[in-house]
Amino acid sequence: MTMKVFVADDNELLRARLVSLLSEFPGVEIIGQARDAHEALRAIRETRPDVVTLDIHMCGGSGIGVLREIKREEASPVVLMLTNHVSPPYRKCCMEAGADFFLDKADGLDRVRDIFQALRGRFDSSAT
Repeated sequence: MTMKVFVADDNELLRARLVSLLSEFPGVEIIGQARDAHEALRAIRETRPDVVTLDIHMCGGSGIGVLREIKREEASPVVLMLTNHVSPPYRKCCMEAGADFFLDKADGLDRVRDIFQALRGRFDSSAT
C-alpha cells in the first residue's frame, strides 16, 4: 500500500530536501507540494494525503491554521510540524491543534526518517 505524502513549506530548498528524503522510502508517494498556506489547504483537501509535513510560518497564512482545518476533517492525515519556531508556546499550540509530531528544522530531518519508517508500518502490513 502506498503512503501518500504532501509537503508544505515556503522554503523551496527544504521542500526539495524533504521530497528527496521521503522519496527514498519504498511505498511513499509525494502527491503534492505547496509554498503557501492557502494553496496547502486547498491541495490537501483535494488530494487527501495520509501524511502532511507543515511549516508554522508560510506565505499567505499560518501552518497552524492549516493544521487546525485539516484536523477537523473526518479522516485527517498524520501531521508533522517541521519548523524553526520551536519555543514551548508554539509546540503547545501545535500539539493542541492536533499535530502528531513537532520537529525543529535544524535537527529534525534525522527524526523525519525514523518517523516515516515507523509510519510505514501503518500503511504497509508487509513492512519490516
